[in-house]
Amino acid sequence: MTATADPDLIIRVAAKGDGVTADGRHIAFSAPLDRLNEDGGLIKGPHHVEPPCQHFQSCGGCSLQHLDAESYARFLTERVAYALEGQGVVAGKLHPPQISQPRSRIRASLRAAKLGDQFKLGFSGAGSHRIVDLKQCEIMAPELMALLPPLRSFLKKAARRKHDMNIEMTLIDQGIDLLISNYEPEGLEQREALSAFAQKNGLARLSVDGGYGPETQWEPEPVTVTLGGTVVGFPHSSFLQPTREGQQALVAAMRETVGDARLVADLFAGLGTFTLALGPDQKVYAAEGARDAIGSLKMAANHSTRQIFCEHRDLFRRPLSVEELNRFNAVILDPPRAGARDQILQLAQSDVAKICYISCNPASFARDAKQLCDAGYKLDQVWPVGQFLWSTHVELVSSFSR
Repeated sequence: MTATADPDLIIRVAAKGDGVTADGRHIAFSAPLDRLNEDGGLIKGPHHVEPPCQHFQSCGGCSLQHLDAESYARFLTERVAYALEGQGVVAGKLHPPQISQPRSRIRASLRAAKLGDQFKLGFSGAGSHRIVDLKQCEIMAPELMALLPPLRSFLKKAARRKHDMNIEMTLIDQGIDLLISNYEPEGLEQREALSAFAQKNGLARLSVDGGYGPETQWEPEPVTVTLGGTVVGFPHSSFLQPTREGQQALVAAMRETVGDARLVADLFAGLGTFTLALGPDQKVYAAEGARDAIGSLKMAANHSTRQIFCEHRDLFRRPLSVEELNRFNAVILDPPRAGARDQILQLAQSDVAKICYISCNPASFARDAKQLCDAGYKLDQVWPVGQFLWSTHVELVSSFSR
């Protein structure tokens, strides 16, 4: 009996992570070649493995830990392939996904709250606002995980009942940058306690946000990140790629796409992950709507020998026009999840020879890719990148040419 002829056999994993039977039923936490028995229970197949984390199924972070490496890689590839297929777009080459390793995530967002006599610190539960009190995490870098026990002890004393705090942790050049939001220290004693905690635990920076924006409590030296060998100031809550190996994969694919193009535009440039990865002989125009991010990139560019022009520009309200785009040999764009519909409309009418589109959402990417292909561009290559290990999220780099 073939796989497609058996209605109770799981044949693939759908976009939201459920296994799908041959007759179209969705079964949570099932893997390809699992099978339903007569009672509706699951008979595990060869691709179903034991999840490594005790919080699996309760935590909202990793929903696919039960898949083996082969099935997970196939899932990421199919996420991209099906999105393109839905728009009638064909890639010249779809590469195998490059997947980040366990315990490599350099940033994490958590929640903390006191409920009665209990205090919890961790991720939100799957499909709920419940906090999973984190005792184990197989995705966070060890440095971040090691901070949780002392942070839990400290916050337990500062927390107010039924008053959630949001925690952002990021590994940067000097160590851990920690931001506690929805919390404001009361008086000198609490502020001194914050500084003492930061010093004792070797934090690079500790900041709090009581609702009026981040306020730095501890920063013994200016915090930075190094991108493409260039040191860049790190504003509060700035975006970094989730893993270092994932960033390297994105940058390598971008370099292959752009090649030796002399004039390059980097749109939605952020702190300059791709701008600063280009060669020293390439002239780069970098545009970004976040004022703090583009300010840091501009300062870094001014202190280097690189030929980089930075502009604070909202590309959703004011995308580069066709005339502006035609000045460049190549364009890089890395928009938010919603994609870059208005900027793509201008690019589709341009004469730009090479376009490198980086995306964290296959659906919006496929929509924009169709617009470019309908205008005469060819989708040459796509590189899926799995930085959010064991989740349904996938990023990608794509190469378009005229």
